This record gives sequence, structure tokens and C-alpha cells, in this order.
Amino acid sequence: MPDTSSQLPWYSVRCVFQSPSDDGFAYEERVTLWQTDTIDEAIALAETEAGGHAQRARAEYTGMAQAYWLPEPPATGAQVFSLVRESELDSDDYLDQFFDTGREAQSRWTEE
Repeated sequence: MPDTSSQLPWYSVRCVFQSPSDDGFAYEERVTLWQTDTIDEAIALAETEAGGHAQRARAEYTGMAQAYWLPEPPATGAQVFSLVRESELDSDDYLDQFFDTGREAQSRWTEE
């Protein structure tokens, strides 16, 4: 039987996790890659994996999963996720509101 796995589409799925922190909660956005038949199957696989990640990270999976179909197999420089959000904020205010609040823990979090 020929190997057809390379013909399956690729999907990325972003899942959000919550854990307690000194100031309330810390939220982790995690993007994983899945090669499977459908976007629904990719989400189901990611959510199953999210349960294990939540347990290892002592976090709670929030139940939010967003998927993105990769039009080509992943490679160096490939786009693996995209989310478009409309906003009336200018770019500096938008980045401050959603990405640069000063409460990000980018340098102290590592993969297990």
C-alpha cells in the first residue's frame, strides 16, 4: 500500500490555557501542527493533546481552539496560523491592548 500521509493536508490549531498567577491568571496561547484529513479532525486531535499539555503544565484548557489550514506543507518560513481581528485602534494602541500589555512572560516560559 502506498504512503499517502504526505498527501494529507496540514492544519495548525491554537489552544488557550489558563493557570493561576500572582496577579490572577496567566494565559498561554499554544499552536500545534496536525496532518490529517479534515480541520475538524485536527481540532479534535489538538484538544486531546491539550488535555495532556494542561496536566503537564498544571493549567486548565479553556476550551478555545482556532484552526488554520496550511495551503502547503510546513517548511522554513511557512505561515502556520492567521487570525484577522477588526479594530478601530491605531497600531500602537492595538499592540498595547492585545500583545504588549507589559504583563507578558515571554522570556520565562519554556517548553517542557
